[in-house]
Amino acid sequence: MTGRYGRRRSGLGMRTVAGQVFLLQVAIVVLLVAAAVAALVLQSRADSEREARSLSVAVAEAFARSPGMEAALNSPDPTAVLQPLAEQARKLSGVDFIVVMNTAGVRYTHPLPDRIGKTFVGDLTPALNGDTVVEEVNGTIGPFVQAVVPVFGRDGTIVGLVSAGITIEHVSGIVRQQFPLLFGSAAGILLITTAGTALVSRRVRRQTHGLGPSEMTRMYEHHDAVLHAVREGVLIVDGDGRLLLANDEARRLLGLPADVEGRVPTELGLDPVTTELLVSGRTATDEVVPVGERLLAVNQRSTDRDGGPPGSVTTLRDTTELWALTGRADVARGRLNLLYEAGTEIGTTLDVVRTCQELAEFARARFADFATVDVAEAVLRGEEPTAAGLDGGLRRTASCGIRDDTALYPVDSLIHFLPSTPMGVGLRRGEASLDVDLAAFSGWQQQDPVRARQLVACGFHSMIAIPLRARGAILGVVLFWRSAKSEPFEDEDLSIAEELVTRVAVNIDNARRYTREHNMAVALQRSLLPRGVPDQNAIDVAYRYLPARAGMRGLGGVGGDWFDIIPLPGARVALVVGDVVGHGLHAAATMGRLRTAVHNFSALDLPPDELLWHLDELVAQIDQDEAVDSADAGVTGATCLYAIYDPVSGRCTMARAGHVKPLIVRPDGIPEIADVPGGPPLGLGGLPFETLEAPLPENSRLVLFTDGLVEDRHRDVDEGLALLRRTLAENADRTPDETCEAVLSTLVPEPVRDDIALLVARTRRLNATDVVQLDVPSDPSAVARVRDEVSRRLAEWDLSEEAFTTELILSELVTNAIRYATGPIAVRLLRDRSLICEVSDHSSTSPHLRQAATMDEGGRGLFLVAQYADRWGTRYTDRGKVIWAEQALRAAPPPGRPPVPSAD
Repeated sequence: MTGRYGRRRSGLGMRTVAGQVFLLQVAIVVLLVAAAVAALVLQSRADSEREARSLSVAVAEAFARSPGMEAALNSPDPTAVLQPLAEQARKLSGVDFIVVMNTAGVRYTHPLPDRIGKTFVGDLTPALNGDTVVEEVNGTIGPFVQAVVPVFGRDGTIVGLVSAGITIEHVSGIVRQQFPLLFGSAAGILLITTAGTALVSRRVRRQTHGLGPSEMTRMYEHHDAVLHAVREGVLIVDGDGRLLLANDEARRLLGLPADVEGRVPTELGLDPVTTELLVSGRTATDEVVPVGERLLAVNQRSTDRDGGPPGSVTTLRDTTELWALTGRADVARGRLNLLYEAGTEIGTTLDVVRTCQELAEFARARFADFATVDVAEAVLRGEEPTAAGLDGGLRRTASCGIRDDTALYPVDSLIHFLPSTPMGVGLRRGEASLDVDLAAFSGWQQQDPVRARQLVACGFHSMIAIPLRARGAILGVVLFWRSAKSEPFEDEDLSIAEELVTRVAVNIDNARRYTREHNMAVALQRSLLPRGVPDQNAIDVAYRYLPARAGMRGLGGVGGDWFDIIPLPGARVALVVGDVVGHGLHAAATMGRLRTAVHNFSALDLPPDELLWHLDELVAQIDQDEAVDSADAGVTGATCLYAIYDPVSGRCTMARAGHVKPLIVRPDGIPEIADVPGGPPLGLGGLPFETLEAPLPENSRLVLFTDGLVEDRHRDVDEGLALLRRTLAENADRTPDETCEAVLSTLVPEPVRDDIALLVARTRRLNATDVVQLDVPSDPSAVARVRDEVSRRLAEWDLSEEAFTTELILSELVTNAIRYATGPIAVRLLRDRSLICEVSDHSSTSPHLRQAATMDEGGRGLFLVAQYADRWGTRYTDRGKVIWAEQALRAAPPPGRPPVPSAD
């Protein structure tokens, strides 16, 4: 093994501290073991004598008090009785002899038979007096201890004596039998102790690195020199609170005097914080303590850990320059954290106003006392910002502050920033401006001198103005204010504000662009929906359409729900509600196509089931055509409900394709679900559509709606329908418009997550006096009777001016029916908003309008009907067809129409 200084030495060399400690410990252990063995030997001898006395007394007394002793002594031959018993007791007890004698000392028993009958050797006087005698005698068998005890009779007299004895050699032999164990234990203890001493010495050798005393001295001197040379202060305080050591660096950092050792910290003139720390002895880790102009990092630990001496050790490190660097790092970290939080809290929606408000609230909470956001009105509308828009003023969109009673412009104010103010110059150049002393009135007050003085009076002392600039365009300006006890803004704050506003400007511009596209899509969608209620007398109707809330998953506001109110011939009206699943322009465009198709099919006056069949075929064709361009461009999940109400008969015919069932509220106010047979959604095909024909008394209500009204993520359809029925029952006596408002306020969540279309129609009936029903036989002469009856009824209706035209139309229609149709012929005349003539028969052939040549004898009837009627057409029924014609109720024929020819 090589020593620290290059010298070879053994592990426990006698020159090392460890070797010397080992020899000293071994010598001490050997002496201790020897002394212990000697003490044990002496103790064993004393214990042997004490054991002999105790044993002899115990045996003698036990034998003397044994039952039958008095009888044996009084027997004719005591020896014969007692000798066997004494020998047996001697052997069992381990004594050398048990002698029974009379009061004269003559032996009755003895281990040696030749001694029986002889006088006992010893002092018997105390025993004859009733005492126990113990004495040590040096007899023929060597030194022994004997005890003599009296034997008492029943009357209390002494009738004999018993003596028991044991040689000391006998007892010592037992002790000597333990000597091997004793010396073996001593040797084991010596061996174990020596091994422990070797381990301790080995530990000492490791701790001292095998150094000798002189080397240890040199090492201490070296460590002492190092302790005072390091650039970290060290203070050691003992358990009594006195300073044991202070190195040179600690003296320099704390300004300690030369004689500090042995003094308590309160006498050193240190600052209170440092004094408290040294006196308390508590644990401290990198606590920063200001000492003069220095910042010291203090660490303090207790020295009594792991069995060390009581006290504490304190280290001091000068971190003044490090804190300066750390401060700059903290500023940078705080800046990054501010921008990160801004990214998570600002721009959560694609709404310009909401984003501006989030910016103002965020700035108020983390950066400024007040924050305002002013945006060009074009940006609020989603339009591209222009320089002319800035000249027209900015609209205050958001404001937030620590108090409300200030002179700041309120929200929704239109502000014109003067070009002469720093804010106006920076706004037009897209540059930020900082004013650290508003009370100096360096030009910013020119915007509004009165408000400027009020703001300064309220405590406003500094301001930052940052233009909202995105993609090269100026959207507006953000103003940050500080007041009261807040520190004024600095250049570092200006840099942070610029970066914050730059990021938020992108969010605002994204919201603006979304607003523009959303407005375009909504405009497209609303252009495809009805603009109002058409003129008709069959129903009193009100409707509501609510698009999904803009910003909901980026799709809100543009959906595929639609409704329609279509007047039909015969004073009837068709009510339509449909839904195209999904949102966006594609859903809106599909909705427009389906609504147009429904209008076209309704012009053919088809019954509801046939109309839905044709609509289903159309949707399937659309899917087939568009599947070529895009796999998901087709119509998916389109539903429709089509209902026709006839105010003459009061019957409503309905059919549905995958749509929710409508509700009927009869005049008694009890809502019920119309059990319209279900059909598959449009485009699936394969199954026919069925109709429900329900009679509706006057003032009944027919409620049609899309699933967005009754279905929500917080409730299922059944719960929504139950709530709708309850709402309708509570508002049964209100108008359709009021009913719509009540339903929406009760059922529609906020915000609206799905499109909602709602129609509420209150039925009316056409008066019986406004209806003329005639059965016409298949006889040409019946035409005259029809004309006469019609003329009479028109006179009653005060419509004599329309009589000639009406007679002409009915004459042509009835004549054609008699000539070409089969089965019964019926004529119906209705007075509504127009005068309606209907001729029905059981033929399915449809008349065709054609232009007759000059020489043709026929073919002019329908031509005349088309000329003098506002509208005419054919609708088919289960029993045939109906040809109808409508005339406007006016006194004179419309301009440009040919004069009415004279009758034949």
